[in-house]
Amino acid sequence: MSFLNNLLLRFGLTSAKAERTPISVMLLDDDERRHRWFRRRFDGDDLDIAETVEEAKALLSENSYDAIFLDHDLLPHHYESNEHDDFHNTGYAIAEFLYERDDLQRAATIVVHTRNADAAIPMVQKLRESGRNVEYCAFPMLDLKIRNYWQR
Repeated sequence: MSFLNNLLLRFGLTSAKAERTPISVMLLDDDERRHRWFRRRFDGDDLDIAETVEEAKALLSENSYDAIFLDHDLLPHHYESNEHDDFHNTGYAIAEFLYERDDLQRAATIVVHTRNADAAIPMVQKLRESGRNVEYCAFPMLDLKIRNYWQR
């Protein structure tokens, strides 16, 4: 490091942070506003977006990701209650899919980002049973989580 860079660091006029390399990210979410939100957060990275369980299964089967973000509630009636028999169209179906497909996405960091905490916990448990690196983060706290994990 040069003398000038050392001085700039000492006086807080520059940062010693190194730029990270682009990462590969997969998002499962049905909300277009969140799609735009994620595009801004991961600008410069490779971001694949799935709106349905079937799209997510295809992406997860065909690609390798550094980070995977899973929403639970993917259809309007999911927002009303967890008392439905439509779990094959929720993020939980992806948790089961990855549980059954032990060979997929082993190195990815998985974040369940739904506002539906009651539904997030079973997803996290299912993924942890398969040895995945997973955690739950309520959507309002997700910006901080992304900045801490994948700061640019």
